[in-house]
Amino acid sequence: MTVLQAVSDPVRLSLLRQLAAAEPTELACGTFDLPVRKSGLSHHFTVLRQAGLILQHDEGPRRLNRLRRAEFDEQFPGLLDLILSDRPITEK
Repeated sequence: MTVLQAVSDPVRLSLLRQLAAAEPTELACGTFDLPVRKSGLSHHFTVLRQAGLILQHDEGPRRLNRLRRAEFDEQFPGLLDLILSDRPITEK
């Protein structure tokens, strides 16, 4: 799945925005405020991880998540900021 396909879902976009707001802190999967069941949330994390937007690692019983901002910005400068902004994109 491409990055733009991954962020086209409002739940995944919300996950990314919550991770960005928490930077540089990593967030455990169970700490996100979303109206999604655990199995659905797992799917959304998988999509974001496969698109290269997040990194996950286990620490004891918790799975921690972080936004791969530096890596992503190096490859696509400015795109992540545009995706995460809540401003509408307008044509000139």
